[in-house]
Amino acid sequence: MTAFPAMKNDLLLRAARGEETEHAPVWVMRQAGRYLPEFRSVRATHEFFEICRTPDLATEITLQPIRRYTGLIDASIIFSDILVIPQAMGMEVLMNPGPHFPDPLNTPDDIAKLSKDVDVDQELGYVFKAITQTRIALDGEVPLIGFCGAPWTLFVYMVEGGGSKTLQKSKSWLLKWPEESKTLLVRIADVCVEYLVGQVKAGAQLLQIFDSNAGELAPHHFAEFSVPTLQRISAGVRRKLAEENIPAVPMTLFAKGANHALGFLAEHSGYDVLGLDWCIEPSKARALVGDKVALQGNLDPNTLYGGKEAIEREVKKMCESFKVRGKTKGWIANLGHGITPGVDPEDLRWFFECMQKYSATV
Repeated sequence: MTAFPAMKNDLLLRAARGEETEHAPVWVMRQAGRYLPEFRSVRATHEFFEICRTPDLATEITLQPIRRYTGLIDASIIFSDILVIPQAMGMEVLMNPGPHFPDPLNTPDDIAKLSKDVDVDQELGYVFKAITQTRIALDGEVPLIGFCGAPWTLFVYMVEGGGSKTLQKSKSWLLKWPEESKTLLVRIADVCVEYLVGQVKAGAQLLQIFDSNAGELAPHHFAEFSVPTLQRISAGVRRKLAEENIPAVPMTLFAKGANHALGFLAEHSGYDVLGLDWCIEPSKARALVGDKVALQGNLDPNTLYGGKEAIEREVKKMCESFKVRGKTKGWIANLGHGITPGVDPEDLRWFFECMQKYSATV
């Protein structure tokens, strides 16, 4: 493995291990994205997946928010997309502007169209190269996060053929073909494991699994169809790293909308950090999970459109709810979902500044 520069800021990693920190480490999902003029400048001359597949471009995009918010932001996340896994499995994915699968999986017979054996190094080596380049370029300023989509969320895209408000096709699969659905979910999970292990080998210091569609499932369906593959990923990644004598890295699960399962996930999912959306009070979430896991979140992303006074007020309220007896412990500050394109970058700066002020341990 590559020798990387020494870390100058390890707040994220300490918080992920449940430790007390001087203030909450903070980053935001989609922080390298369309709200930044420098991102739009690169995007104007390069197709989305071209950026993902070109390590120099992916590195540049990943570094943009770190440069802009030097000293205020405590993590970087590699610029890529959750849909590189369906691509690696043999599916075509276009981005125009949202994701579109020209040939989705309509019935279980279509599973035969997927690649039987996925060589992750061959199919997704460009991500690994981007991670290594980025880790070196960061020069220890902040840790680098790797990620993938959760099997259920990827399954939805592969079956629906893109985004969906109803998830009619994918839910129909679960009801009509439950065993075939589980088989496909396991196949996706196994590719995720190989992909995440490859990211750690390349230099990722924390891994996040995005189950963005978790909240679309009834609790019993979440337990039946999503949870087993989430557990398969956490156990599989740890086992493979141990087999190769590679130190484990913290793992975060963001099961958006599945707040009903927080207590169970803290006890049984195998993740170090659970991400929260904005629909649960942080103090209630902490009561549900105890000290078993660290927490991440959870400001409503639309708060960033409310002006400086509202941002400060909401950040202060969030910090009061996350703190335990005035201490910031086992908490990574973030939004409750990704930042949206219309946000003024200076309002995000104010969010970061307020976070440092109000999350400070007293």
